[in-house]
Amino acid sequence: MSTHTLRAKHRRSALRTLAFLSPWLIGFSVFFAYPLLSTVYFSFMHYDGFKPPAWTGTKNWTYVFEHYPFFWPALRNTLWLVLVMVTLRVAFGLGVGLLITKIKTGTGVFRTLFYLPYLAPPVAATMAFAFLLNPGTGPVNEILAKAGLPTPGWFNDPAWSKPALTLLALWGIGDLMVIFMAALLDVPKEQYEAAELDGATPWQRFRYVTLPNISPIVMFAIVTGVIQTMQYYTQPLIAGKVASGVIQGAGTQFEPGYPDKSTLTLPQLVYNLGFQRFDYGSACVVALVLFALSMAFTALLMRRRGGLIQAGDR
Repeated sequence: MSTHTLRAKHRRSALRTLAFLSPWLIGFSVFFAYPLLSTVYFSFMHYDGFKPPAWTGTKNWTYVFEHYPFFWPALRNTLWLVLVMVTLRVAFGLGVGLLITKIKTGTGVFRTLFYLPYLAPPVAATMAFAFLLNPGTGPVNEILAKAGLPTPGWFNDPAWSKPALTLLALWGIGDLMVIFMAALLDVPKEQYEAAELDGATPWQRFRYVTLPNISPIVMFAIVTGVIQTMQYYTQPLIAGKVASGVIQGAGTQFEPGYPDKSTLTLPQLVYNLGFQRFDYGSACVVALVLFALSMAFTALLMRRRGGLIQAGDR
């Protein structure tokens, strides 16, 4: 076969490969690469959406990191939610999944009861929680007071606002419960029987049989939980509005983060800077910080997962 024929064959093979990859390449370029490059570009520009962009160098970055008073509280709140909320959601979802798989009767009823809250719209669920946890008139504090227990301020107290949001997230645990139930039911029963014959305790069976079999699902839940929490916007914003008693109408502007910036998250800053203050350059800076944090968390978790697999193989 001549060199010209081989080159033509390789060219046809490359074109055929590109043809099969073209849907992904187009989607990646339009919905990821172009928005990312545009965000980087506008982060160095002064742009308000009306006048043409003007080059400002690193002024937007300096403003966000050194002069914008809401950035560091929002960053701390977002990292707190990622570390605490995601951990508790995964642990609680796994615990509920284990509990339901062990129940002999009424499994369908319990599965439905735990899954239904996940279907509630975020705005409605948050408003309901704000009513239930109202420090003055809410039924939760009334029950706590009758029991002689402390009555927190919940969404009106900076020390309790993030735990209240975590309770809201744990209430809507149905998605993780279903995922973990499917994974738990897939664990080979022979491995449990062998562990019992060897005298393994329930904790040892969970640690050495259950966890290794469902570890990919646990990692999936953690990674997706981190990404979702990095985009946490609706619930803290609605909780702050309801707790503050602000009625937003035409011509009014609500500064997110009530009380005392404790419910402020980075996605709220992106909206506040870009669509309320029309400072698209600074909004792009915050968006890039969010992107970098999401990538760093995901890379760290995937590396940790790879190390666990290698350790298991050894």
